[in-house]
Formats: sequence, structure tokens, C-alpha cells
Amino acid sequence: MNNKMLGFILLLLATLPLSGCWDNNEPERMLYINGVGVDYKDGQYELYAQIINFANTAKSEQPTNTETTQVEVGHASGKSLDEAVSKLYHTVDQKVFWGHLSYLVFSEEAMKEVKLSPVIDLFIRYRETRYQIWVYATKDPVEEVLLLRPVINKAITLSKLGDPRNSYEQESFIKSTNIRELLIQLNEPSHEAKIPLITIKDNWESINETIKAPYLAGAGIVTPNGFKGFIQDVEARGIRWMTNDTVRSQMTVQTESGNDISLVIENVKVKIKPVIINGSAKFDIDVYGDAIVDIITDSATPKEIEKLVKKEMKKQILTTYEEALKIDADIYRLSEQLYRKNVKEWKRLHKDGKVELTKDSIRNLNITIEKLSSPRKTFEQTID
Repeated sequence: MNNKMLGFILLLLATLPLSGCWDNNEPERMLYINGVGVDYKDGQYELYAQIINFANTAKSEQPTNTETTQVEVGHASGKSLDEAVSKLYHTVDQKVFWGHLSYLVFSEEAMKEVKLSPVIDLFIRYRETRYQIWVYATKDPVEEVLLLRPVINKAITLSKLGDPRNSYEQESFIKSTNIRELLIQLNEPSHEAKIPLITIKDNWESINETIKAPYLAGAGIVTPNGFKGFIQDVEARGIRWMTNDTVRSQMTVQTESGNDISLVIENVKVKIKPVIINGSAKFDIDVYGDAIVDIITDSATPKEIEKLVKKEMKKQILTTYEEALKIDADIYRLSEQLYRKNVKEWKRLHKDGKVELTKDSIRNLNITIEKLSSPRKTFEQTID
């Protein structure tokens, strides 16, 4: 055997170990978790794991087979969440992959009885999971929330819970919060965070069935050490006017004659200025936005419409603020504004990172409508 032939044989033998990945996991032999629900009952953690079928998702936003089950939910309980996860492994057929975890849902009981930070730490301590996991709270049964499917049976990965930013751009009510944002808010003054409140609505119908859908009903206020309560429905409407993240949101105002005017508010910008008066912290707030008239059933001048919009926005902002005070919550993170802009006074006034707030803490609240317009020419004559 010549040297060339011997060299070729040695090279071939050297490449044989590279022909396979011995420690690789076959995708078809794994289960993929998309959502997790956490409940707490009788001193036990109740874990619900939503397993999704990626066969319905491949290369298409629409499931390829509407008869195929998109989602199944597994359940396990334990004295700790780690124990519940281990018990869940006892009932699964394949290895569980957590790298596609999209959202967490906490029940009201879990929010009240369990500190949130250690629970979240369980899910982010491993390299598979990410900080871009959405966090929600609910008063409904957690397992029912996890079994909700998107309208017209779209892929479960595009549900409102797994992909919330798309619908938020069309109607900005409560901004979704991921783990990264949640931890930042809990670690900085006022050491409180808002978690979207999800309820179940039976407001969709198909030929064969009534379709249940997730509904954003408000927000839950959490701290590193506990849960303060929910602000929901009409009491929560002021939140959208106090964040620069609001893209667009609907508002209805009523004229003196009792007729409604429907508008969309866009491009919301908020400026908060803390001031110290007689040793106490006060806040001057300026809110800016553009208003677009959608429906008007009565004649009104632009100044009249602008006045009505300002009055309603101010009312909603103060209503939400006062509801938050009832549960001792700094809903607009005013304490953080003082911390950022006057840390010396913040150090003097704060208690556990939070400045004491009262109804009079908002000294001035000014609303400015920078642009009032209408997309339809028929309305332009009405508001001129």
C-alpha cells in the first residue's frame, strides 16, 4: 500500500466520528412549551404547561389542518414550583424543550400568596429561556386561559398572549410586560410594576361553536414582596394617556346636547416635572396628543371638540390615579420621576423607594391637543 492510499484511509477514519451528533436532540422527539400557568391552592403550587403542535405552524401563519389539535395543557402540583415541574416530567412522553416559552399567566391566588421574583427566577435561570417572556395575571381559571385558541384557528404562536404587540398598535390600552421590563420596574423606584389582567370573553362565534378569547381588562400591581390589587375596566383607562408607548386609542366624548363624538388619540407624549413645595413632592404633568374625529352626529367647532377631549382625558387620568391610591399604588411611577430628576429630595422623602402620594400630589395636569383632524371630508365641514 503506497503512502497516498494510506493517507486517504487515515483521513477517512478521522472523519467518521464527525458524521453524527451523538448528543443532539431530534426535534420530532421533543415537546415544546409555549405558555405556562401558575396557580396556588391549599399550600401547593399548581403548574399548567401548554404544549403546542408545531406541525400546524411550519411555513404558514394558518394551521395546515384545522382538525389537528393545536394545543394541550398538562398539570402538576407540588410544595414548590420545582417539584411541580419534576412531577410534570413524570407524565410526558418526550423530552420537554423550554426555549420557545412565550408567556406566563399567574392566577389571582398565586399573585396574592407567592412572591413573584422567585417564581420568575425559576424560568430564567436556564439558558434555554429568554427574558422576552410575556407576563399576565388572571382571575379566571389558569388552565382555561391556556386552552384559548386564536380566532379563525390561526397558529397558536400568533395568539394575543404570545404575540401582543401587533394588536397593541391598533388599540393601545394596557401595554404588555415581559420579564425584562418587569424586573427593571421592580428593581427601581417605586419598586412596583403593572401586569396586564386577562379575562375570558365569549364574544366570537363560528358556524359550529362559540369561541372564547382573551380580553385585556386592566392591570395588576405587584411589588417584590407581594401583590397590591387590580385596577380594571373604566378605572384603568387613564393608564394609556400616561405613557409614551401609546400608539393609538379610541375615546368617546359627549356634547352638551347629548350626542357622542368618537375619536382616536394618537402620538401621545407625556412630560412629568417633580417640584418640592413646603417639603412635599408635587408633580406637574403635561400630556400631548393628536385627535382624529371618526364619528360625529352633531355640529361642533374644533375648539369645542378639543375642550371635550381635554376634559375627558384629564378625568380618566385622575380617576385611574385615585383608584391606585386606594391600594397604595404609584400607578404612574411618579416616585421614579423624582428619583431621576431630584435624587437628593427622593432620598429624603422616600420609604422603601416610594414617595408618599395623595390626591393633591398632582399639582397641575395640562392636556394639549396638538392636531385635530378628520380623515373624511364630510366631517371636515362639520367641525369647521
